[in-house]
Amino acid sequence: MAKSRTRDRMKNEINAGSMADIAFLLLIFFLVTTTIVEDKGITVKLPPWSEEEPDITRLKERNVYAVLVNAQNQLLVRGEPMRIQDLMENAKEFISNPQKRSDLAEKPTKAIISLKNDRGTNYDTYLRVYNELKAAYNELWDELARRKFGVPYSDDLPLAYRKAIKGEIPFVLSEAEPTNFGEE
Repeated sequence: MAKSRTRDRMKNEINAGSMADIAFLLLIFFLVTTTIVEDKGITVKLPPWSEEEPDITRLKERNVYAVLVNAQNQLLVRGEPMRIQDLMENAKEFISNPQKRSDLAEKPTKAIISLKNDRGTNYDTYLRVYNELKAAYNELWDELARRKFGVPYSDDLPLAYRKAIKGEIPFVLSEAEPTNFGEE
């Protein structure tokens, strides 16, 4: 019988047969438990799709608040240049028309904000303009909620109150198809 040597008896090996199984299980664990954050973007409710031609109605010029943003990120509001910082107050005045001027909207339910931009407009400028217009409506809703119900307008406000407020001052923002770079 041959004598076994100590070196032959002690083989230094690591059993790596189940290493791939462990790595696969860890991969599955991390895929299942990881949440992927999605960008929310701008929440806009789009009208339902229709195959019919849209009914083109002529709007009164005084009820349309036309906002144009060109490729150089400059604003043109109702034919006049304007700074983004002044947009919210000007839009509020247009929508509510507290002095009953003949060049502003007849009443809040007839006010339409038309936003048109150029394909060359910076996304940051577009968002700032959109946020200013939305903020104008938010402030008007808040003022009306405080006047009618004595509380600020928020998501905690009962649904019936919010519907009543949005019935008096509906959010109507029409976004036109962007023009090609440098047009109009």
